[in-house]
Amino acid sequence: MKPSRRSILKSLGAVVASHWVLRANHVFAATPMRIGVIGAGSLGGTVGRLWVEAGHEVMFSSRHPEQLASRIRGLGPRASVGQPKAAAEFGTVLLLAIPFEALPQVGRELRSAYRDKIVLDATNPWGASRSDVYREAREFGVAQTVAKYMPGARLARAFSAVDATVVETSATRSAGRIGMPIASDDAAAMQVAARLVRDAGCDPVIVGNLTAASVFEPGGPGFRAHLTAPELRKRLGLSDAD
Repeated sequence: MKPSRRSILKSLGAVVASHWVLRANHVFAATPMRIGVIGAGSLGGTVGRLWVEAGHEVMFSSRHPEQLASRIRGLGPRASVGQPKAAAEFGTVLLLAIPFEALPQVGRELRSAYRDKIVLDATNPWGASRSDVYREAREFGVAQTVAKYMPGARLARAFSAVDATVVETSATRSAGRIGMPIASDDAAAMQVAARLVRDAGCDPVIVGNLTAASVFEPGGPGFRAHLTAPELRKRLGLSDAD
């Protein structure tokens, strides 16, 4: 059967669209990002520094930004410091690396700055606490609790299952780069998380949606595993294509 003019035009349109998607992805992957680090402690400071070295612009933040001056010394003009709100406004992508008990306050105070932005969530409820946010994390899951207190954010769980000192040495480990578990309900957020995991010297391991992130919460098989990507996929029962 001879194809109709409509089907031919539709096919040509699909080819053109695919071309532009691939081109956009290529440009996206090659473009340095502006990243706001909310909570520049051990993890946030380490990952942020690696991103600066990879060519990104990073604003490190704290409620006492003057205390961060020594942390960015020597990183050059791509590194800066500021208050959390300034960092949230600065970044097109944010890394959330705050104490878990601060989540309700930070989510409330920075809401207008992080809305519709990709937020890489590296938070965890540590130790014993009777606070409501800890109770909710135990009952409903860490990712679901963060989503509750960060409405409007495009969340991806990333950098939450690893130790900062291991991330710092991942790119040069004799045993191979560590696999970084990531999860998101947002395809674009997942893509950004995977790229920034690579730029920090680690290998992304896509686990699934935010519900699936439970496997690398504290106590889960993927938490602080510090394995290579193939080893982590095997531990979590993921196929090589995942």
